[in-house]
Amino acid sequence: MATNLALNAALGPSGFKTVHAVCSHDCPDSCGVLVTVQVGSGGAPDRAVKVQGDPAHPVTRGFLCGKVAKYLDRVYSPDRLLYPMRRKAGVAKGPLAQGREAEAFERIGWDEALDQIAARLKGIAAEFGPESVLPYSYAGTIGQLGYGSMDRRFFYRLGASQLDRTICSTAGGTALTSVYGVKLGTTPQDFAHAGLVVAWGANIHGNNVHLWPFVEEARRAGARLVVIDPYKTRTAALADEHLAIQPGTDTALALGLMHVILREGLEDREYIARCTTGFEELRAHALKPEHTPENVAQVTSIAAERIVRLAREYAGSFKVTGRPAAIRLNYGIQRSENGGTAARAVCMLPLLTGAWQHRGGGLQLSTSGSFPFNGNSLQMPELMMASPLGRTARVVNMSQLGQALTREDAGVGGPPVKALFVYNSNPAAVAPNQNDVLRGMLREDLYTVVHEQFFTDTADYADVLLPAPTFLETKDVQGAYGHLFAQVSERAIEPLGEARNNVTLFGELGRRMGFEEACFDDREDELIDQALKTEHPWFAGMTRERLEREGHVPLQLPVNEDGVSLPFSTSEWFKTPSGRGELVPVPVFVAPVESRGGVDAGTYPLEFLPRKADNYMNTTFGNLAVHQRMESRTAGVLEMHTKDAAARGITAGDEVEVFNGRGKIALRALVNGHVGEGVVAARLDWNKLSAGGGNVNALTSERLTDIGGGATFYSTLVEVRKA
Repeated sequence: MATNLALNAALGPSGFKTVHAVCSHDCPDSCGVLVTVQVGSGGAPDRAVKVQGDPAHPVTRGFLCGKVAKYLDRVYSPDRLLYPMRRKAGVAKGPLAQGREAEAFERIGWDEALDQIAARLKGIAAEFGPESVLPYSYAGTIGQLGYGSMDRRFFYRLGASQLDRTICSTAGGTALTSVYGVKLGTTPQDFAHAGLVVAWGANIHGNNVHLWPFVEEARRAGARLVVIDPYKTRTAALADEHLAIQPGTDTALALGLMHVILREGLEDREYIARCTTGFEELRAHALKPEHTPENVAQVTSIAAERIVRLAREYAGSFKVTGRPAAIRLNYGIQRSENGGTAARAVCMLPLLTGAWQHRGGGLQLSTSGSFPFNGNSLQMPELMMASPLGRTARVVNMSQLGQALTREDAGVGGPPVKALFVYNSNPAAVAPNQNDVLRGMLREDLYTVVHEQFFTDTADYADVLLPAPTFLETKDVQGAYGHLFAQVSERAIEPLGEARNNVTLFGELGRRMGFEEACFDDREDELIDQALKTEHPWFAGMTRERLEREGHVPLQLPVNEDGVSLPFSTSEWFKTPSGRGELVPVPVFVAPVESRGGVDAGTYPLEFLPRKADNYMNTTFGNLAVHQRMESRTAGVLEMHTKDAAARGITAGDEVEVFNGRGKIALRALVNGHVGEGVVAARLDWNKLSAGGGNVNALTSERLTDIGGGATFYSTLVEVRKA
């Protein structure tokens, strides 16, 4: 299906053109975006004047979220970082007041910046070994080129430490692949055919809004929406039923649902025999007394009768309504100490009921693994063999950045980290255990380079700042983790100021370092071609030229005799070692150490939810006034249950201190019905925009998840007192 308006559109008589781009922010929707560009005359640059959702895209369907609908405010913000800068002599690292950051830096040219960076990295590598250089990046862009291409080549060839990018999704992703062997799931369009939608830790309306119309279509046909979430999200407020689960107890609830399904014989034995392995072991485990609804209710704070009702409704959806049940599982569930096991347990539920056999049934966590991009060609890990190390470099877990920056062996053995290169991320604000992270970034012997669009919290600690483009200013190719369409994002306008993308930056820096390999000369089109070079049948017919022509191209997934693609309806879909859905090892509920059921509940009795804002993307957009206005209700507040507030003599509007053994933050009490008793919540924000200069990550730990080595943001205990 062609986008028509989009690609390289001819200039019309009005002096405007339309260009097809793709939102590259960290969101499952990966929207097709049509950018209206006013073509400059008389030497003036082209200017983007409008962004809108691509109406031809089957998931975007012509609209954008509230964040990206106002994207031009970001692109043309007067606060954009547009030129290379270095820290002025004598100016110490550390927090800078918003609007005054430039006073700490002086403008330099790109040649001078790259020469200085190359010289410092060469010197540090020679003195301490190349592994003393640590790249730090994540999903500030999820385009294939921007997320991981020339940057990986550069750091592999240098011999720098590798970064284990765990901060968001590794626990859930590892869990999903352990059960199914591939990151694939129910498509957004097929949710419209569900008879029951369970949003488990998924704020669809807040951060997956292009799924919402399909959920509403299902509801208009009679489906119910049940939300399982410890917080009353936008989605929970709109649901037919909200089950306010105790944080970190999702494994117990999933086992409780299994107990009812198996006790009452609601499972699909024929499908189980055909498509799974380990059923009898799971059955024996789930039917243990500790998994009865009555016992699970004590753990989860969800009444036993509601657990029984949901289990029956979930397992019986197709038989009763003729429409199966679908689960939208999101990553909140896996950000606790037992999060990987929790995700595995939930992922097993549609295997017990055979929901995958019917259109609209199954589960979606991530579809990212469905796109067979040629990551090895893009990233070239073999370059590590050509580095001074001549071997694979050590790996540092990004969720333990504080440890890496404050220990002589970086916490993993080998040299201390002496250089930090940050791009696509804002670790000073988003990394757990912020106290150690900032203490490490304050080190005068740590050479820090930051590639950014704005003066973020991380930029305040930089020795050199480099300007980065927005997605309107660069070309890339992209899949999605919430749908099954590949897209090329065309450059709509030239980069503002002197912004350079990751491909240009790391290619040029590689040459400054003396790397002679021809791969450092590859440009965007060549890299896109390399990313698409694969014999995988799901990418059949997928070329850069076709993507440029059509805008979006669907994956070529297998279809049944009715022409419908039903993932995991037959054993051929599974990519596990057994070739079936894996129900073993059985999921076992273990209360997080930092939970009311754990061993650390005495001193700090409240479970803390460090939430993400609905109208920011992690900390992206948080500095822009239009987005701040949309988030004004929860700005700088701690949401509390009435009983917890009363027990501490706190009333709405009081200034409060939230603290534990790691740190403290200052907030204002908001006593409402969005959290249950024993739970408090606050929103992630920039440090420099928060009272006291610290955000929610002053309270979180570097403890890792049980599977995948991920961050455990939602396993955090605190106490609250009136300030």
